[in-house]
Amino acid sequence: MNASDTAKVQRYLRQRFGNHKLSIARRETKNDSAELMLEDEFIGVIFQDDEDGETCYHVQISILEEDLEEV
Repeated sequence: MNASDTAKVQRYLRQRFGNHKLSIARRETKNDSAELMLEDEFIGVIFQDDEDGETCYHVQISILEEDLEEV
């Protein structure tokens, strides 16, 4: 994901979820994905999918079982 794509997706997610603490960090070694952060905590990966001339973004969030015990 280039800087422009990253900024657009970040604005969308912040607005959609009403949380300005969400951010997207570009990955140095990957061009098709970026890290989704909540403040300083990694919460998932965003993948850019360019298929059939259309672009979409997939968000994958991992929840560890140990994190569920804290709730």
